[in-house]
Amino acid sequence: MAGCRLRLVVDNEVNRQSPEVVGMPTDVLLAVGTRKGLFLGRRRGVAWEFDGPHFNAQAVYSVAIDMRGDTPRLLAGGDSAHWGPSVFHSDDLGATWVEPAKAAVKFPKDTGASLERVWQLHPSAAEPDVVYAGTEPAALYRSEDRGESFELVRPLWEHPTRSKWVPGGGGEGLHTILTDPRDPDAVTVAVSTAGVFRTKDGGASWAPSNSGVSAVFLPDPDPEFGQCVHKVARDAATPDRLYLQNHWGVYRSDDGGAHWTDIGGSLPSDFGFAVAAHPHRGDTAYVFPINADADRVPADRRCRVFRTQDAGSTWEPLSRGLPETDHYGTVLRDALCTDDADPAGVYFGNRNGEVYASADDGDSWQLLTSHLPDVLCVRAAVIS
Repeated sequence: MAGCRLRLVVDNEVNRQSPEVVGMPTDVLLAVGTRKGLFLGRRRGVAWEFDGPHFNAQAVYSVAIDMRGDTPRLLAGGDSAHWGPSVFHSDDLGATWVEPAKAAVKFPKDTGASLERVWQLHPSAAEPDVVYAGTEPAALYRSEDRGESFELVRPLWEHPTRSKWVPGGGGEGLHTILTDPRDPDAVTVAVSTAGVFRTKDGGASWAPSNSGVSAVFLPDPDPEFGQCVHKVARDAATPDRLYLQNHWGVYRSDDGGAHWTDIGGSLPSDFGFAVAAHPHRGDTAYVFPINADADRVPADRRCRVFRTQDAGSTWEPLSRGLPETDHYGTVLRDALCTDDADPAGVYFGNRNGEVYASADDGDSWQLLTSHLPDVLCVRAAVIS
């Protein structure tokens, strides 16, 4: 299912002079899910090589790079207009892919629901073989065989608030899954537009966790649930610290999501979709502000990632190497990520089909590839 292969040798001024780039890991895998297939990038030294599309003409909303076993496993949620959605896996870095004989993710008949797409694939931080999947309609699934088969987590599907969940503009998707590295029974999810829900008992019970998150589009702007949460990320050094990008509003929680505080005041706009945390450094997170919900282009029409290094007290724009003229590439909720290198690689793709990367925690950027279909998600990992 692989298509064209592109070799991009990065040899610009930044890479010749930056000591961080000279010392960066030699082998990184970057998975780019688009509206028309999956593209895989490999970096060896300073050279990037892309191949694809895998799953040609399928929208790939979710990708995971599972580094927990002896062999990395790639998971991809494909969405074929003809065959429907499916979850594929590869144990040879994308050279070949396996689709289970039976649907990996499927709604039981008694639910009366039909799977539209897999929004999220998440290897558990505390259980070696467990992978979670988030879907549309909004549901959580759990796998105990590294993503080859999944079971519906019924207590969330049957939550008493569910009848009042209202789909957002992009549908009713469970798009965020966070597992606690200290406790396999603690899982946090986010649903558009129901908000954040948490379990502390392995999924047996769930509670809304949206205190402090505003819903400006509702008659009651501070409901128990119903917030349009776009993405949530966990701090690297303080697991109880979470960062949340809302439909209007950037928030931080210091108690695992029980309460939220607005930290978006110094951003040019607190509307956006994506948020990612630094993989090693505490208090450090990234967002990509969008002008407004009615004007979904980069804030001030400038291509900039914003970084906080003090848990949201202040934000700094990161734009060295990014386009300096008016820019219109919107970054979606899963299209901003970090790898696990030190210094960290930071990556984002946009709806213009451009993919940018930083090898120095976001201080400087380079264009990796362009003219792709709409970028829906990006994931990266050091594989050497």
